[in-house]
Parts: sequence; C-alpha cells; structure tokens
Amino acid sequence: MTALITGAAKGIGRAAALELARRGYRVCIHYNTSEKEAERTRAEAVDILRAQAGDVPAEGLAMYLKADLRSGEEVKALADRLISAWGCPDVIVNNAGVSQIAQIQDVTEDQWDLVQGSDLKSVYQVIRAFVPAMIERKSGSIVNVSSMWGQVGGSCESVYSAAKGGVISFTKALAKELGPSGVRVNCVAPGCIMTDMMKDFPAETLRELAEETPLGRIGEPEEAAKAIAFLASEDASFITGQVLGVNGGMVI
Repeated sequence: MTALITGAAKGIGRAAALELARRGYRVCIHYNTSEKEAERTRAEAVDILRAQAGDVPAEGLAMYLKADLRSGEEVKALADRLISAWGCPDVIVNNAGVSQIAQIQDVTEDQWDLVQGSDLKSVYQVIRAFVPAMIERKSGSIVNVSSMWGQVGGSCESVYSAAKGGVISFTKALAKELGPSGVRVNCVAPGCIMTDMMKDFPAETLRELAEETPLGRIGEPEEAAKAIAFLASEDASFITGQVLGVNGGMVI
C-alpha cells in the first residue's frame, strides 16, 4: 500500500506520513520549500517501515518529492515520477496549505490568490493528476484536510475560511462523482492544532484558545493524523463524503 501526503515536511502532514508508515504504507512525502524537514520526515518513515519489513532499500519505503502544487506542470511531473516508481498511490492526503489572518480590507489580491491556490487549487491539481488511474483501478481513498473555519468561518480569517470551505464542498461533490468508481473521498477538519501555523501566537492567545475548547487544550498533530489514517483505511470502507472534526469540541 502506498500513500502520497502533500505538505508532509512538517505539522499535520508530517504526523500523517509517520502514522501511515506505522500502518505499513510506503509514503511519498511532498514538500515545496522545506526540503530539510522533508528529508527528516522521510528518514523517520524509513526507520518505522524497516522495523516492520527488515533491511529494505530506503527508496522502496519512502521518498520525498518537490512541487509547487499551484502549478499544473509541477503536479504532473510529481505524479509522473511517483507513478513511474511505485504506481498510482492507494491513498492521497491533501494537506498542503497556508493560512492568512487579516481583516478583509487589508487582504491584497495577491494574498487572496496565494491562499486559494495553496489551499484549494492544490487539492484540485493533485486529484486531477491521479484520479484517472484510481478510476481505472476502481479503488482509492482521498482524504482532504480542511479546517473548522471551513465549516463555520473565522473572523479575520475570511480568505482562509473561503478556501477551506471550498475544500469541504469539493470533497462532498467528488464523493458523489467518484463513488461509483470505487474511490472514496473524505475530509478532516482540524481545530486548534499545535503546528507552525500557531507557533507565533502569543502565549495568552493560546491559553484563551484552550479555554474556548471544551476539552480544555490545544490539539496535537498526531491526533489529526490518526483521524486521517482512519478515513484512509479499510476501517472506513463504507464512509465517503464525510467531514470529521478534530477540534476538541470547539465546533459541534
């Protein structure tokens, strides 16, 4: 079994790659700018998989590939390399993205395009590149990573909310479209998870976010990763078009 995880150098993507490796998946770790972190994630995944499979060459267990997912040409090149090496992945996790915190009147057109391209267009580009092979094979699991703000909207995060809301609608539409071909499409909507997107938040802000969360704390990337791995797996074989919130109860 093979999985492609976009934005897997750090944060939730990294945690998802390692969790899938623990479950026996060969993992392709996508990155755009964080090469050192991607290489580190790959090395950790290789160690995990070798503990299960023995002394298998690293290139047969995990790889890392660079692409700007806003570019159709770069996504096609990534898909060609992965399919040539391992065949079409059984699982695709669309996790790559960026955030934007600003009042709408302060958001430039370039910033809008960056967020929509990184968070929504990237999902379209990746799925479009791989889904023909999944349809031909009549199997596959796609897990898109949205956000709780894609479900309910976040003040001063309107651009990010719009992109992540689009991911949710795209997920539901594709689940209907691809279901007859045996391809499942689901979505995870994390809440406040301690990733690089939150590293610059003041301690007081983090404390307030924890207090607003019914479970009383900020989530960990590994908790979102386990939800991703569940939806990707055969344990979720009759689940498609669903949005699984991993938010500590902040959005119910």
